[in-house]
Amino acid sequence: MASHGNNLRSWRFHSAGVTLIELMVALAIGSFLIIGAVQIAAQSRHAFRVNESIAKVQEIAQFSIDTIEADLRMASNWGFTSRGEAIEGRALNVGTPAENADPLALLPVVAEDCGASWALDLTHPVEGSDSYTLPCDAKPIGSEQAKSDVLTIRRATLAPVATQLGRVQLQTSRIQGELFTDNNVPAGFDPATSTTRNLIVHSYYVSNDSELIPGVPTLRRKTLTVDSTAGAPTIVDLEVAPGVENLQVQFGVDTDDDGDVDRYVNPGATILDPAQADYIPAARIMTARIWLVIRSIDREIGIVDDRHYQPANEDLGIKTDDYRRLQVSKTILLRNART
Repeated sequence: MASHGNNLRSWRFHSAGVTLIELMVALAIGSFLIIGAVQIAAQSRHAFRVNESIAKVQEIAQFSIDTIEADLRMASNWGFTSRGEAIEGRALNVGTPAENADPLALLPVVAEDCGASWALDLTHPVEGSDSYTLPCDAKPIGSEQAKSDVLTIRRATLAPVATQLGRVQLQTSRIQGELFTDNNVPAGFDPATSTTRNLIVHSYYVSNDSELIPGVPTLRRKTLTVDSTAGAPTIVDLEVAPGVENLQVQFGVDTDDDGDVDRYVNPGATILDPAQADYIPAARIMTARIWLVIRSIDREIGIVDDRHYQPANEDLGIKTDDYRRLQVSKTILLRNART
């Protein structure tokens, strides 16, 4: 009986549960582990959001620069020639009330008309202005960024194309060129020694409001194209990259015709304007330096950005509105600038 009683007490001892103290210790350890795991998860989530925001801003910057660069590099490419002044039908009375009285009257009626000189001033393949001064409205109307530049690029398509009614096209050979829109190659051009190409005109600018993401600034561009239904030239306004807040440009100019950049000037520099006293006839734009300020799509509450943004000649100050920003710049060589 004694042996049986001892075995029963031993069984009860070994089958007993944890004490209250042991339970509290286990709960405390478990709580610390859970709190640590939650903190790690929160920090990882925050780091992911920050990295994702940085990546998006960088992606917008890279896409925007690449888009403008591809255009700029081929400015003044007219096919078999890079001499815009050798092309008949170009705007000859740029900047005067008679500019629409172009000899060939290629663009008598253009939807959202930006002026004959905008499309046909082939002697100036690259132009800029310190603000939006185009006679055609920005999109949405009145939303142009007041402190942002406008960059206009004129060139032809890289590859020859078929003629198309209503499209502004160029027929060029090694020694001459001519614009046309009537689907007929101008007389005097040998198909064996000349090519047909579309005229491309782009004006890049910044709008304060995106049509894709309302409330977000965006890079837009005016584009010369064709209304195939009406068989006539037209201008469309396309959204390029939401998130671009500011565009600045400066031009590297060769002033003595030696093929080297002598100075950088802002858009509208008087040395490039024949109407100004200090105009330099030999001045040619050889390079363009582009600045972009990119803004994140969404706010990041608590972000600290003490950078003083000063792209080119514009002072944008220090931003304290909880948006992430990135300023990028690139100098681009105009491949056809050296004649």
